[in-house]
Amino acid sequence: MTADTAAALFAFAVLAVVVGFIGFATYNGIVALARRIDKAWANVEVALQQRHDELPNLVAAVRGALAFERETLERVTRARAAWTPSAPTAVQAAASAETTAAVRQLFAVVERYPELRSEDNVAALQAEIERLENLIADRRELYNDQVYRYNTRIGQLPAVLLAGLFDWRPRAFFAAPDSAAPPPATDLATTA
Repeated sequence: MTADTAAALFAFAVLAVVVGFIGFATYNGIVALARRIDKAWANVEVALQQRHDELPNLVAAVRGALAFERETLERVTRARAAWTPSAPTAVQAAASAETTAAVRQLFAVVERYPELRSEDNVAALQAEIERLENLIADRRELYNDQVYRYNTRIGQLPAVLLAGLFDWRPRAFFAAPDSAAPPPATDLATTA
């Protein structure tokens, strides 16, 4: 073996080690991001399930006092029934947005009735649902951040070269459809 051949083999070996290390590090980084997405999604599902479990209690607590606000109660019930933990992310996002809108409408109705607001069980359930809504929003933000990082990473070099080999595909964000929660109508005009 000549010195030139040995040097070429050594350079090839160094290059192979560097490429192998980059491939190994990229693979491990993508796998870690995918696991973070799975963990973040599991946390979102826990919060959605907790809200799902609390909504019947709130509806039952206000049902007697709000018999004439039946449509609002039915909307909450329909929204709750639409949520399915095994549904794709986009379907769960739409169901979550509809549930949030229905709960906000119910809270607005409860605010119009001081006697209802003063009941301890209604106030406690309302506070718990509000806590869960905030928790869902926080966890959804964390999930979407992890999806953003993953999607960005698999679209960049060198991961984009390995994406087809390992079947890395962009993940869906937890985003509500535009029509899911229309803004509330407001009338700020004052009457004299």
